[in-house]
Amino acid sequence: MQAPASLKFTWINTAGNPHSKEWLQINAVFRVSLGNFLFFASLALIMIGVKDQNDKRHVIHHGGWTVKFVVWALLIVLMFFVPDVIISFYVSCMYLALLAVSVGCYIAAFTIAGLMFIWFNPSGHDCGLNVFFIVMTMILAFGFAIIALHPQVNGSLLPASVISVYCAYVLYSALSSEPRDYVCNGLHNSSKGVSTGNLILGMLTTVLSVLYSARRAGSSTTFLSPPSSPRSGGGKPLLDDKLEEGKKGKETEAVPVTYSYMFFHLIFALATMYSGMLLTGWTGSSSSDSAFIDVGWTSTWVRICTQWATAALYVWSLVAPLVLTDREFY
Repeated sequence: MQAPASLKFTWINTAGNPHSKEWLQINAVFRVSLGNFLFFASLALIMIGVKDQNDKRHVIHHGGWTVKFVVWALLIVLMFFVPDVIISFYVSCMYLALLAVSVGCYIAAFTIAGLMFIWFNPSGHDCGLNVFFIVMTMILAFGFAIIALHPQVNGSLLPASVISVYCAYVLYSALSSEPRDYVCNGLHNSSKGVSTGNLILGMLTTVLSVLYSARRAGSSTTFLSPPSSPRSGGGKPLLDDKLEEGKKGKETEAVPVTYSYMFFHLIFALATMYSGMLLTGWTGSSSSDSAFIDVGWTSTWVRICTQWATAALYVWSLVAPLVLTDREFY
């Protein structure tokens, strides 16, 4: 098996302190990573304050691909000539950044949980159900970290912390949807009806989100894409050569669609059902208070089940490679 190219760099593989092949491979990955980081970080600094297309830096963002490719390639190459101490410093910064973000997410998650103990467990009332939900969320957050850091799982603390924050947010959304006359909903006194403007804005946001999701999902290469679609990996050209040449009198090949029209409209059909249930508080009863949108026990339990499903999917993504050993996971 061919030896790593890093062996040729004496300042990386010094004679007095030779490194293993695995160390050299990892070191090469970090050097490429540092080159990419410097390239994109430099572009980010250049683009600070760009607000409209009249800015001269707009051209840098959308053009100059040859120059940018050359600069990127030079940075990658130059990283193999920097002293190893710089790479070690970069790796330390990576670990510190990941640790800071992970710790910050966990602090946010448990801070939200602490606030929910105050808001949704008022003194003098039996709010065992809310306490159970909050404690369960904290247990899930601890469980995510324990499973992710297990040696056999080989996971990461960062995704676990982000999922923990998301679960805490979903729980807050669930508990705040409890009926306004429920004594354990400490926010019922400050809750107000949704204004028409906010409702319209929320509906527009929902429509745009669904449109984007439908377009991306419909164009997936692995789910409901037409076999002849260019995105599905078909080898047929998008336009027939005869059509390009402008020849007349001959039938040309049909141009394949780029995404599944059926799935596109199916997403909108399901979104329509979701919006209808959202606006009626997930209930078919007309006796609910029309001043409140998405309030009631059904809304609460829908969000609770969403949190549990999210937790189950994340845990499964960690343990699935250990359970299904005969399958490959990417």
